Amino acid sequence: MEQHEQYLDWAREVLRTESACLNEAAESLDQYFVHAAQAVLACKGRVVVTGVGKSGHISRKIASTLASTGTPAFFVHPAEAAHGDLGMIADGDVVIAISHSGESDELTALLPALKRKKITLISITSRPTSTLARTADIHIKVAVSREACPLGLAPTSSTTAALAVGDALAVVLLRARAFTPDDFALSHPAGSLGKRLLLRVGDIMRKDDALPVAHADISIRDGILIMSKKGLGILIIVDENQRLEGIFTDGDLRRVFEKYDKVTGMTLGEVMHPNPQTISTDKLATEALKQMEDRHISSLLVTDGEEHLIGVVTMLDLLNARIA
Repeated sequence: MEQHEQYLDWAREVLRTESACLNEAAESLDQYFVHAAQAVLACKGRVVVTGVGKSGHISRKIASTLASTGTPAFFVHPAEAAHGDLGMIADGDVVIAISHSGESDELTALLPALKRKKITLISITSRPTSTLARTADIHIKVAVSREACPLGLAPTSSTTAALAVGDALAVVLLRARAFTPDDFALSHPAGSLGKRLLLRVGDIMRKDDALPVAHADISIRDGILIMSKKGLGILIIVDENQRLEGIFTDGDLRRVFEKYDKVTGMTLGEVMHPNPQTISTDKLATEALKQMEDRHISSLLVTDGEEHLIGVVTMLDLLNARIA
């Protein structure tokens, strides 16, 4: 048990050290960060992020975050750039080069070729006097007082700080562009995230022959037959013009039999709910989910602006679409 506690102590020390270093990075940001953000906002091309080793992994993540938040960006490995991929960098691009020391051979070897292009070079290093920092048009200093590694060797606090500054840049750009959830969804069409942000009621609702529809003047018995055939546990009551009049559910059916000894001769109009919950086709599926949860119901009727029935969306539909 004592050994387990030692592991927790070591882990907490790492997290506290890195947290302190993030605070240092936040306090050290200056006008050069602002210049970098302005350069990216003014960029007519794309943002190319590059780095090697641990900084290379950080660069890949920063490029991915930029791309998903409205800044066209991609990663280029400096070694591959030296063997032809430099052609992926065009005039008008912004290049963000990340290196803790600012002296990585693979990066410094690219500098003469990069400077011949009409690009803006932004460097992120811990040393303003390094080759990379002095060559760059804009240098962002990201230095930490200590690594979380007890040997002071493995990049830990320094890579965390560089990643966080990259995230900060991406979020600043996102906010400056007034990037919206819909914009975000366009970059994430697959998976549950894209569905939650893009899918609308009209995309998943049941309609036409799938709807359990009846008129108010038919008997409860005939209504039950329609309800059973459609299998949704509800019956939608409409007038002759398909204007919504009410709803009758399987729960209502149980309550009818509990309340009345005989239902022969009773019509749906006598037992239906006259003001069912509705939603329009253009609403997000997530809005339908919230409405169902707030009202403790399992279906919503979809209507147009004049309360004509168009369709129905159920909790099962949301589950199948992986919204719920």
